[in-house]
Amino acid sequence: MVYRAFRVLNILVLLSLTAYACKQDRPQQQGRQGQQRAASVKVQTAKVQRISIQRQVDLSGTLVSPDQAHVSSEVAGKVNDVFIEIGQEVTAGQELVRLDTTELNLALERAESALRQTEAQLGINPSRPDQLPADESVAAIRTASANRDDAKAQLVRAQELVSKGLLSKADLDTNETRVKVTEAAYQAALENIQSLKASLQDRRAAYDLAKKKVADAAIKAPVAGAIAERTVQRGEYIRENTPVVTIVRMDPLKLKTGVQEKYANLIHQNQAVSFFVEPFPNDMFHGRIAFISPAVDQGTRTFATEILVENPSHKLKPGFFAKGQIQIGRDEGVLAVPENTISTLAGVSSVYLIENGVVRQQTVELGQHQDNFVEILSGLKGNETIAASNLNELVSGLKISDGDEEAGPVGDEPASTDGRRRGGGGERGEGRGNRQ
Repeated sequence: MVYRAFRVLNILVLLSLTAYACKQDRPQQQGRQGQQRAASVKVQTAKVQRISIQRQVDLSGTLVSPDQAHVSSEVAGKVNDVFIEIGQEVTAGQELVRLDTTELNLALERAESALRQTEAQLGINPSRPDQLPADESVAAIRTASANRDDAKAQLVRAQELVSKGLLSKADLDTNETRVKVTEAAYQAALENIQSLKASLQDRRAAYDLAKKKVADAAIKAPVAGAIAERTVQRGEYIRENTPVVTIVRMDPLKLKTGVQEKYANLIHQNQAVSFFVEPFPNDMFHGRIAFISPAVDQGTRTFATEILVENPSHKLKPGFFAKGQIQIGRDEGVLAVPENTISTLAGVSSVYLIENGVVRQQTVELGQHQDNFVEILSGLKGNETIAASNLNELVSGLKISDGDEEAGPVGDEPASTDGRRRGGGGERGEGRGNRQ
């Protein structure tokens, strides 16, 4: 019984010693595994470069027609014909709608008759209607003048006869009265002619207005464009100022946008603009800045900008939403690195410098993207060599023998159980997964 208890005790001691030995040997095995894994990392390098960058300002806005005409009828009447449909292209002066002209023609004839009557009273030559005759050449004036002259002559004879005692005083008074009457008739004739000349202008204006109304019965397009809306139908009666159609000009179009106030000193007329629209995501469209507002909107802190866009094919349509950039200039000699050399972790971007064969993580501030390069605003001087591959395997303090050679850790520090090396205090990046 004692022998059996002693044997069990020996077995328990042996098991404890074995477990302790395994526990002590595990870090050494993990260290050897980490060294073997580190020895398999290869790093390619790249140089910081100086490139040319096209500076841009992002924009978004809406395409609108620079000319949108709401065409209305200038006369009342029944719609006889409608020659257009929605979406149809029209030219300036093209007939759109025609109204019935029966009443308008009658009004024109009446106005013409009144005009011709006045012209006849004034003795105007129909072949030369713009030449007004002198007052003394009008028949009514000539008649009144002749009657006046005859009365004056008879008065002179009557005065001679009275002086000789051959005519009574009553007959002399009659002749004097007749002279006064003829002078009054002459004056009335002059005033009548002056009134006729004044009314002539009114009759001519009434005639021209009646003729214009007949012409206005044919409603024409004031501008070239496309029919956006048609609001009348054949057979309906419309009154004056009734909207008939809406025409939008298709070429050019305007891109209306707002630019942030911080770019006010960089935006000017004739700057090139490129943009995309959702219906044609693979096509880039171009325009130039035409108009810039001098005031900044206090609510949005932007200033209105209008861009003229040529649209000869009418591919673009008013109302399209556009997103693009304003090309504000090109900078030369800008520090930049390839995209694949940047690692971003928690919003902080960095690169891995290779200095004397040792890796050092360097935080950088990124700027604008240009092709496959990213501008470096701060953090680099321009003469550095940086890692361009296997960024997720690099940490500060990692020793590199050559740009294409295998990499190993500095010293004999063991790796952790999850395969990550412990470097000189550097943070591990996330490779290219979260580049800004």
